[in-house]
Amino acid sequence: MPKEKIRVTIVDDHQSIVDGYRFRLHNFPRVEVVAAISYGEDIEPTLKSHPTDVLLLDVNVPTSAENPNHYPVLHMVPSLLQQYPDIDILMISMHSERSLVRAVMEAGASGYIIKDDSQAIQELGSIILLVASGGVYLSERVRKNLFKSSEGDEEIVLSARQREIISLSAAYPNNTTYELAEKMRVANSTVRNLLSGAYLKLGVNTRAAAIAKSRQMGIISGDTADATLPIPKKKEKSNQP
Repeated sequence: MPKEKIRVTIVDDHQSIVDGYRFRLHNFPRVEVVAAISYGEDIEPTLKSHPTDVLLLDVNVPTSAENPNHYPVLHMVPSLLQQYPDIDILMISMHSERSLVRAVMEAGASGYIIKDDSQAIQELGSIILLVASGGVYLSERVRKNLFKSSEGDEEIVLSARQREIISLSAAYPNNTTYELAEKMRVANSTVRNLLSGAYLKLGVNTRAAAIAKSRQMGIISGDTADATLPIPKKKEKSNQP
């Protein structure tokens, strides 16, 4: 069952941008902004006092009022995901360099929006709901740039572990990431990162779409038409996560 409210914390040092995000989210009753902060060093204390489902984070946020240097997001993202394995981190930035985006996504972020992507900003509420439900999002320009080969064609090459998790997801379409992680004997955050990485390479946003695309491309076996059909779900135990 989806959460009644998706709690969002905004991290950006420009008040006008924060106000703009609040305006965009105002018409989404399921999305609630629980905090807005300006500095990276305030993130962890804020998350402790304001439970958060989606962290909307500016890549270039200053470290603190006394330290204007950019907060080390590549260090902070995996650290936060270790402390808060259920949180989703949605990055927003003016920068779209391939190396930066790849590093942020490999660190565990659930999405990357360019600030001048007006369509994405207008659809911010829908994007937050998407990542909160296990999907990923990249601004289209970022996605195309991220997965272009040296010849200029889009390159789709899943790693062995990404192929494994897509295959496992196809076999057990009703399983949660926690249950898939138990089957792979890895951390829940590892499965989330494997899935999000596969989504990005395949150009999809959800697990069902990733399964269908993988079948279509021959990455995994099975009929494309059956990719999104769930199997009958057994009654869950009362202590099931």
